[in-house]
Parts: sequence; structure tokens; C-alpha cells
Amino acid sequence: MLNRRNFLTAAIGVAAAGTLAACAKEDEGSSGNAGSGGSKKITLGFSQVGSESGWRSANTDSVKSAAKEAGYNLKFSDAQQKQENQISAIRSYIAQKVDVIAFSPVVVTGWDAILKEAQAAKIPVVLTDRSVESDESLFVTLVGSDFTDEGRRAAKILEKVLEKAGHKGKVKIAQLEGTTGAAPAIERAKGFKEIMDAEHKDDWEIVVSQTGDFTRAGGKQVMAAFLQSNPDINVLYAHNDDMGLGAIQAIEAAGKKPGKDILIVTVDGVKDGFIAMSEGKINAIVECNPLLGPQLMEVVQKVKDGEKVERWIKTEESDFMQDQAKDALPTRKY
Repeated sequence: MLNRRNFLTAAIGVAAAGTLAACAKEDEGSSGNAGSGGSKKITLGFSQVGSESGWRSANTDSVKSAAKEAGYNLKFSDAQQKQENQISAIRSYIAQKVDVIAFSPVVVTGWDAILKEAQAAKIPVVLTDRSVESDESLFVTLVGSDFTDEGRRAAKILEKVLEKAGHKGKVKIAQLEGTTGAAPAIERAKGFKEIMDAEHKDDWEIVVSQTGDFTRAGGKQVMAAFLQSNPDINVLYAHNDDMGLGAIQAIEAAGKKPGKDILIVTVDGVKDGFIAMSEGKINAIVECNPLLGPQLMEVVQKVKDGEKVERWIKTEESDFMQDQAKDALPTRKY
């Protein structure tokens, strides 16, 4: 997996290759302006993970609107959370001789072959949101968040939540993991456990942990099972807001009060999460900013122009607790 704290530079040109049409849902977007300096319009092939959450929908909207604003010809594909769909879409972009390929990988492994095809075609690849476990020479940069640090921040804000709630005794944590094998699931779990093991080895315990696949339905289903097997859970750490929102439904169906009987910390910061936090049902949210479109378009332009770029373009994020929710809610952009 990409070590997000290392910085390299890379730039790759354009040529031809590839065959095979994408089995994912594809659409082409175009805009009226040419790229910088009135030169030939840049064609960007973008493969999105899917539309599994409010965060992902906001991310897609950001990419599409930023491409239109930049005057790029955007070829967009929704992988519907299937790696094989992304691989087919990328292969299709290679065959179409796009200028740059960008994608948010469903999982971290299994990308070497298709990335080598893009490299052989001399088409630069930019990762967005998520990292991969591949030879770093096969892609230019990553535009996205530090998921491991988000996990650490979730653990640190849980300390504040427990203190504010006046919690005494053992902290029994249920963890709703993201999609198995996905970078945010792996790294958010890792960062949280780092703090837990270092500072709360004696009083915190993850008693149950399972994927909810980053979906609201998955969060509801898995949390219901958690409560059946571990009715004494008193904390939920969900890797995204949508799973947390689904879990709230299961908690309420079990006759418990979310945010009181079970303290809840989630990651993302989508508007529905803030609404739940303003209602006292989520105690804290670690923000993960989905509005990556403008940063991505800047990188695409630099790559096309042969300029050097940082190996990891990070997003800026904040943390929020329940008492901040009502003030912050009107400013939520997603």
C-alpha cells in the first residue's frame, strides 16, 4: 500500500493501446471551454467506486462539476462497488486514448496488470480518495485523505465523548468496518487501534467487529446482529456516517437510545450525519472531505503539462462533537 507520507514526483505522456469495453455504467460529460491556454480539450477518464453512501454521491458531484468548470471532457464510469467493473472501465479508457485516467479503487490489491497496461500506453494514472498496494511507479499521485489519522482522531474524540458522558467502567466497542479490503476500512481500523492499544489497553475493548460495506442497510443489519450477540455494547465506532445511520435504526428497534445508551462516533461528515448529531443520536464525527474535484482537476492539468506533482495531495478536515452540530449544520456542503 502507498506510504502516504512519502513524496515522489512523476509525469507520464500520452499514446495508444488496449481493447475491451467497460461493463460498468458509463457516461460522457463535456463542457464548452478548452483547457488552459486554449489548447486541445483534456479528456479525463474517471472510474468511481459506486454510489454506496452520501459521501460518495458528494464526491461524484464534485468531480463532475469541477471537470465541467475546468472545461475537460469527462468520461465517467460507476463501478457499482465491483473491481472487475473498474478494471474494464480503465481498459476502455486506454482503448479510447484518454489523456489522463483517474479512479477511486474499490479495494487495495489486484491493480498491477491494468496499471501496467496504462503505463505501456503512456497514459498517466491518478488515484483519488483511496490508495492501492502496487508499484508506486505505476501511478502519478494520490489525491485524498489520511485514513489512518482519521482512525486516530476517532479514538481521541471518543475520549472526549466518554468524558462528557461521564462514562465509568469498561468501554465495550462495536466496530462497523467499511468494505473488506478497501483502504479506508483497513486504515481507519488501524489508526483507531493504535490509540486504543497505546492509551486504553486496560479499559477499552473492541468486542465485535464486522463489515457493513459502507452502506446504511449494511450498518442496520450488522448492528442488529451485534446487539443480539453482545447486548452490553456501550460504544459504536462506524467507519462512515451511513453505516452509523443504519445502526441507529437497529439500536432504536432494540429499545435503546443512540447517543446515550450507546455512544456513537462515525467518520465522514455528510449532512444526514450532522442532522443525527444535532438530534443527539451521534456523539461525534470525524470529517472526511469528499470535495476532491477541484484538487483533482488541478493535478490533471499539471500532469498533462508535464509538471511535477507531490506524491500525495492531502485534503483538509475537522472533527465535530454533538454541541457543535447545530451551528455547523447550515454550513454543510454535502
